[in-house]
Amino acid sequence: MNHWQPVSVSDDDSTIEQIGAFRLAVAPDGVATVLFSRPPVNAMSFSVYEDLGRLVARIERDSDIRVVVLTAPDDSRAWCGGADLKDFVGMNPERRKERYRFINAQLPGLYRLDRPVIAAINGPAIGVGLMIAGLCDMRIAAEDSWFACPELDYGLIGGGIGLMGMLKLPEAKIREMYFTGDRFTARELESTGLFNYVVRRDEVLPQALRLARRIATKSLPVLRAQKVVAGAIEKRTWMEAYLDAQALSSELAGSADSGEGVRAFLEHREANYVDA
Repeated sequence: MNHWQPVSVSDDDSTIEQIGAFRLAVAPDGVATVLFSRPPVNAMSFSVYEDLGRLVARIERDSDIRVVVLTAPDDSRAWCGGADLKDFVGMNPERRKERYRFINAQLPGLYRLDRPVIAAINGPAIGVGLMIAGLCDMRIAAEDSWFACPELDYGLIGGGIGLMGMLKLPEAKIREMYFTGDRFTARELESTGLFNYVVRRDEVLPQALRLARRIATKSLPVLRAQKVVAGAIEKRTWMEAYLDAQALSSELAGSADSGEGVRAFLEHREANYVDA
């Protein structure tokens, strides 16, 4: 099945492309808005994981994209409603292992994507939905959006507990979420530091786009290098990640954009980056 649709141009000169359940709109300033729309609840099925892999590959090939905002339609019942339980009908141990192998070939790509990704969470994020939010670099949530890990209620195990630990959520709260399956609003979780901003629902996307546009003014090679360094801490100590940052920064020191950034600061003007 072909998941790709022709590219079109919207009224604001954004190029628009449909990749399965994801609508990719790339604005002239380099901000890409990804709309996840799979009614009624944006559940993650086999096909959606495949779509996600295609989306990541599409973004990585496009040097016009500098930052990504991931959101859902305003009328969606969930930002991401978790796993599609229809995939689990007739499940046996071997099929479940096969499903995990398939997911493991797709999901990490979002985390490794070499552009910053902002989650604009305008509805519930359930199960793997919470994981997807955690795989993004920044998170802006509607104050009434809620988060839950109800896998235990379906005889399953929530796989995101390690990711939530890596994000430095309080251990007691992580265990409560995964052992009870209870719902917690963004306001209730705000003190954990999971979100950059918790705002009214109608402010989620505007706030995400404001942040994205600030990031999009930066040099693309520098953004890519910074993303590599940000992800390096996963398997390394803070000092090892610091040395990685120094090595990448040294390589960038001789670039045109690095010199331009310093000159622009000293001359009190906006930098004119050429992505080189």
